[in-house]
Amino acid sequence: MKIKLKGRGIVEGLGKGKALVAKSSISFLGGVNPLNGLIIDKNHELYGETITGKVLVFPFGKGSTVGSYTLYALSKYGTKPAAIINIETEPIIAVGCVIAKIPLVDKLEKNPIEVIKNGDLVEVDGGKGLVTIYKNSN
Repeated sequence: MKIKLKGRGIVEGLGKGKALVAKSSISFLGGVNPLNGLIIDKNHELYGETITGKVLVFPFGKGSTVGSYTLYALSKYGTKPAAIINIETEPIIAVGCVIAKIPLVDKLEKNPIEVIKNGDLVEVDGGKGLVTIYKNSN
């Protein structure tokens, strides 16, 4: 089954990958290792998961502005996500996605955390604010 959602495109670009969904916010500084793309925050629900090549779905970012640089470092090390979808993006994530060239969309017409499940194949068009979800049939 295919679902298309319209939202606000923040950072243009096309990204496609399997969804990795978190109900809680993510702090990239100290929460994600840019060398390997692993979530290293032991208190986070996605602890031990890799974000590399995934479409990362989470409500919003948190933490220091250095989190923007961590997103950039993920890009430099080849460990960045394919795209990011937020419920509502704040400046740390927006700036990080701009400098890392990570497609970014928020304010979808439906809550992405409720619609997208881990493992769904997701395409993000950051320029148009479009998200296409191919529901995992497993």
